[in-house]
Amino acid sequence: MSETNKTESAPEAAIPHQASAPGEREVLLKVEGLQKHFPIKKGILQRQVAAVKAVDGIDFEVRKGETLGVVGESGCGKSTMGRVITRLQDPTGGSIHFEGQDITKLSTGKMRPLRRDIQMIFQDPYGSLNPRHTIGSIVSAPFRLQGVEPEGGVKKEVQRLLELVGLSPEHYNRYPHEFSGGQRQRIGIARALALKPKLVVADEPVSALDVSIQAQVVNLMDDLQQELGLTYVIIAHDLSVVRHVSDRVAVMYLGKIVEFADSSKLYESPMHPYTKALMSAVPVPDPKRRGQKNERILLRGDVPSPIAPPSGCRFHTRCWKATQICKTTEPPLLELRPGQRVACHHPENFADQAPQDVVLLSAAKEAVDLVGSAVLAEEAKQAQASAAAETASEEPAAAAEETVTAEETVSAEETVSAEETVAENQESTDK
Repeated sequence: MSETNKTESAPEAAIPHQASAPGEREVLLKVEGLQKHFPIKKGILQRQVAAVKAVDGIDFEVRKGETLGVVGESGCGKSTMGRVITRLQDPTGGSIHFEGQDITKLSTGKMRPLRRDIQMIFQDPYGSLNPRHTIGSIVSAPFRLQGVEPEGGVKKEVQRLLELVGLSPEHYNRYPHEFSGGQRQRIGIARALALKPKLVVADEPVSALDVSIQAQVVNLMDDLQQELGLTYVIIAHDLSVVRHVSDRVAVMYLGKIVEFADSSKLYESPMHPYTKALMSAVPVPDPKRRGQKNERILLRGDVPSPIAPPSGCRFHTRCWKATQICKTTEPPLLELRPGQRVACHHPENFADQAPQDVVLLSAAKEAVDLVGSAVLAEEAKQAQASAAAETASEEPAAAAEETVTAEETVSAEETVSAEETVAENQESTDK
């Protein structure tokens, strides 16, 4: 990197280390009411009969220098959301503002200059690389398309990027089929970081990598964020990785954000039942807890179809706290605690938002039995243990009582026999 570039990037590099309160940072990306519906057409005339509501009205902000993690089950719309905010797909509704500029309806030509600042790491390392191009050609494509000439030449810069992500500079002339899935993912990361973008949307960036390489790539992305002032939106299934790298976390379910909070608050005290169910699946790496069973919340059934999502709260068909209001009224995303927004009528670890509605739905009653089975089993074990302890303590007392009773019985029998003997002697005397 040249001295000029270092000087220019110095103010941005200081962004992650500004005031401790994240709210004081400048907003880089702002999304309001974002929607993405895929039409379903039938017939000769290809008339639209329905739509897949992959993303159905979400609002969030991403501040400069921070990392936003997005988690949720498969099919909840995470990847579609990432493609829409980078304008790889056109939104159906809502607005997207990048650095204060509305990019919602920009054409391909007008979006081209912004591609330098907005990049994406794709989930599929096999489909995202052109098999007919060499690695050098793939990684150098951003330089050609944007007309950028790096210092020392394109080849030297590409080899530096390859070495940066853990590959050999000698791989410059090889083709994608010569690499494993993890190596292909690192090539995609090198391509996304080539132009030093301001915003990087990473769709499962480490899911295809070995555990040791995952740590290397995560640390690499963290170092680049501090050096270049990058901003990340990381979409992932691994909740442990999200907790390690994210400043804030958005939990999505069926096209909606159900909880949006600071990473520490979300993991310490989740407020949405769906978030609590996700957190219960995270293993605890503590040797002292070996042999102990954690409360595991198992959600019954699959995610409903995004073509016809449930009315009201979309999670009420699988929630163990669902009542009638959850079925009829969609909960708004409200800030119930500082830095923690939740869309739920009956949140966890907080006052009930609908205390007048306490009658559980039939699906909720089944979920209660399913969720409480592990707890009930544990309580039964504890009851058996306490009962056994009480029985053991009662045995000596019972033995003592039996001894006393036996002594009393013997003494009573001796007394009766003595009285009978005296009576017989008296009768013989009278005769």
